Amino acid sequence: MANRTVNTALYVHGTNPQYLIDKTYRQRIYDSLYWKEHCFGLTVTGVMEKAVDLSSIGGCFGRTNRPTEFFCLLLKLLQLQPDRQMIDALIDQDDFKYLRALVLVYFRLTEKPKEIYSRLEPLYKDYRKLRQRMHSGKHEIICMDQLVDKLLTTQSVFSISLPLLTARRKMEDLGELPPRISPLDESDSDSESDSMDAQSRSGSSSDDGEEQESE
Repeated sequence: MANRTVNTALYVHGTNPQYLIDKTYRQRIYDSLYWKEHCFGLTVTGVMEKAVDLSSIGGCFGRTNRPTEFFCLLLKLLQLQPDRQMIDALIDQDDFKYLRALVLVYFRLTEKPKEIYSRLEPLYKDYRKLRQRMHSGKHEIICMDQLVDKLLTTQSVFSISLPLLTARRKMEDLGELPPRISPLDESDSDSESDSMDAQSRSGSSSDDGEEQESE
């Protein structure tokens, strides 16, 4: 039972949601001690609670391809298929960065291109650091915006093959997405606005001084 997708789950990209993770890796997860001890009978709320306690992200590591706790919880989410309202709430919350990272990978695997761009791109502004368990077993630091970029621009993450994502430029040409404004462009725009406001205030102060002198 612990290895089955819930009966109410809908197919995603034409397949059982948990099949989005390769069979070899799924079997590694099923055989892992963490899955057997902590994921059996786990609910969506239970996944959330365990994700809050995560200390790293990643797929499998070591010579035996041992799955990380993050990877196990990702598979469990695919089996449970939480409703969209809950997923949106978990993405929007700012308190638990590893919970957000988990749900972002789930979202990238299961949603349509327009939704993926619309929900993930704003998180380019999230620069919090994450520990990533590499295949060697060592940990490296990656920031949330780097994870978002990998999800949007690469074909795989944590050894997981990501579903094909339509190029953003093509979606812009089709009118499905507006042109993207990068955080740097927004920063430049804010700086220009602040500069213009400062000049306006300076000019106003100068005019006031001239009026006082004429009096």
